[in-house]
Amino acid sequence: MSRGTPFTGQRFAVVGLGRAGQASATALRALGADVVAWDDKETARRTAQDAGVTVAEPDWARIDALILSPGIPHRLPRPHPMAAAALAHGVPIWTDAELLYRADGGHSRFVGITGTNGKSTTTALLAHILTTAGISNAAGANLGTPALALPQVAAYILEMSSYMLERLALLRFDAAAMLNLSPDHLDRHGDMTGYAAAKAHIFDRQTSADVAVVGVDDAWSRTMADHMATRPTPLIRVSQHDAPLGRGPTLPGAHNAQNIAAATALARALGVADADIIQGIATYPGLPHRQEIVAVRNGIPWINDSKATNADSTAWALSCHRRIVWIAGGTAKEGGIESLAQYFPRIAHALLIGRDAPILAATLAAHNVPHSVVETLENAVTTARNLDGEVVLLSPACASWDQFSGFDQRGDRFRALAKESM
Repeated sequence: MSRGTPFTGQRFAVVGLGRAGQASATALRALGADVVAWDDKETARRTAQDAGVTVAEPDWARIDALILSPGIPHRLPRPHPMAAAALAHGVPIWTDAELLYRADGGHSRFVGITGTNGKSTTTALLAHILTTAGISNAAGANLGTPALALPQVAAYILEMSSYMLERLALLRFDAAAMLNLSPDHLDRHGDMTGYAAAKAHIFDRQTSADVAVVGVDDAWSRTMADHMATRPTPLIRVSQHDAPLGRGPTLPGAHNAQNIAAATALARALGVADADIIQGIATYPGLPHRQEIVAVRNGIPWINDSKATNADSTAWALSCHRRIVWIAGGTAKEGGIESLAQYFPRIAHALLIGRDAPILAATLAAHNVPHSVVETLENAVTTARNLDGEVVLLSPACASWDQFSGFDQRGDRFRALAKESM
């Protein structure tokens, strides 16, 4: 199936020329659209120009839609000037997943996965299960490959952030999952009610022919499930207390039981046999930066869980291990790490890095948890070599922007340092 040129005669503005934005601009031109692009950074504008993309401020009277990078706000905490101009001119703001759906023209099935935590693992696991079952598929959007850069396949497995879900217009998921909700990105959504409403958009336009999967291990998600139960779309509730079809070595902990349950429900909705699901779970290789064992020193595993950028995600990692040398810190989220107090007895010693290390240190001191403020990841790794624990765990419970370009760079650096220490 060829996508052809479904956007011939349409004109799009692409604002934000990072990986996804550049992919959107390039793909839209190949799909027949006229594209004008913009980025606040001169280097990004120059790169786009070198790729043949027209770089200029849009003439909003001639624009059919704005494709805005998910990281750029269009409402809260304050809209980017380009987004404000688009809204003032009645120009809709979309995401590249919306464009993929329109370009596909109904040939493929679409699966959407969201939630505060676990969505990347569930997305990758489902894609692996489908591959095991011989179903052509591609995973991407918020995870890995931008949506418009994905190849033509029978099923698209899209990890959807709350930022992306706010910007859908026609996209309908044949099967969709919302795993869990805890405070995150509240500056963009105003409060938890706004955040939950953004996540719920994943079920928009679903019909009785589709499937909705909702985790029920937290109060916000249970409320969403109860609401979904009043709609015609078949509802499947999943929990970390479900007995999964199988457990693979890369899926430890109760939280992964919920991820497995969600992936299983979605795979069944796509017609995958249980035997293939079991095989897929057993052979799932795991994802980088998510409880990834990067080295073993004197029998002690060193684990990279850099993707844990909030306390709830770190709780899952802490629940899987005992007597932990814990490396944490960075830019703390609202509430810090107080919610992790039940796991503090597992901490042999905490090594705190980054901007908000003193905030984390104050919490640990109040609970008499042994800790040191070491400032950098390099210092943490050096110190960890001489501490007594059953595991060395980087699970920061904080964002990484103070010292790294993202959680992936932080995890890559930890992996390299851990291997150097062997």
